[in-house]
Amino acid sequence: MNVISTVATFYKEGGMFMHAVLVIAVVVIATVIERSIVIGAAAINGRKLTEDLVRSVGRGDVAGAQRISTHSRAPVAQVAQAMIQSGVRDEEALQGVADDAATLCLPGLSKRLPQLGVLANSATLIGLLGTITGLITAISGVGVADASQRSAYLAAGISEALHTTAFGLVIAIPTLMIQGWLNSRVENIAQDCDEMSIRLGRALAHAGAGPAHIAAVPRTPHVSGLPGSRLPEGGR
Repeated sequence: MNVISTVATFYKEGGMFMHAVLVIAVVVIATVIERSIVIGAAAINGRKLTEDLVRSVGRGDVAGAQRISTHSRAPVAQVAQAMIQSGVRDEEALQGVADDAATLCLPGLSKRLPQLGVLANSATLIGLLGTITGLITAISGVGVADASQRSAYLAAGISEALHTTAFGLVIAIPTLMIQGWLNSRVENIAQDCDEMSIRLGRALAHAGAGPAHIAAVPRTPHVSGLPGSRLPEGGR
């Protein structure tokens, strides 16, 4: 109860701008939870998936590689599926397919991450605004109060200024740290996609996985966010 009472007193003494910072805190928490779920679902062991795909293609089992890629809806798996279903044997063309697929599935991971920085800066600036209003209150109170009340007005104004600034920083600092952590996770996923596309593209090119070979691979349902696959006429 002492902790709750202390927090309540701290919030009350911060003045009206504490409400605005609290709203920002709620939005930040909701955004972080939602982004953590989305990014967490997309973060798989990309290196293991790449090894499995390259091994299957190296054995000439392109159908097996496609089955491996369909076991996950992570971006790495979606890019691999697009490459396998493309029916292309040229390494450069395969890289083009991978780039197109990554362009479609990766941006969704970064949604609302830039807004975390905006919210952190807003919390800091609103805290600064509370500091200014608190000092204005203190100075104006000292000017109109009698000698016995001047210290009380001054203390109240300074207290409001410091509490609002502190609350704004308490929200802003963790928000920026979490934003950096989430951005690093997205970058790691993008790097996994790049590594997989290069290694799988080389494996498909070296194995001669051309249209005639891919035609034997059963076509899977369209994956949302990826370009639809098209089989050669001989595989229809």
